[in-house]
Amino acid sequence: MAVNVETEVEQLIADAIKDARVRVQGMDGKYQVSVVSDFFEGLGAVKRQQAIYRLLQPYISSGSIHAVSMQLQTRAEAAEN
Repeated sequence: MAVNVETEVEQLIADAIKDARVRVQGMDGKYQVSVVSDFFEGLGAVKRQQAIYRLLQPYISSGSIHAVSMQLQTRAEAAEN
């Protein structure tokens, strides 16, 4: 059975950040990750990305993910857009 990286990563992030709305899209190692959560409140862009990269590290190390773009927002920021 093929590994569905999108589903696994969505679940991984949702488990780590309890109130998160998570969407992961992509294929062939290239993924877009969108997370909306108040977990990001008070964190700058780099700290937000570092938090997600820590979760993704096993996938990056294995080569399952080799490129990722992220949209990481608080609920208030998402509501403004």
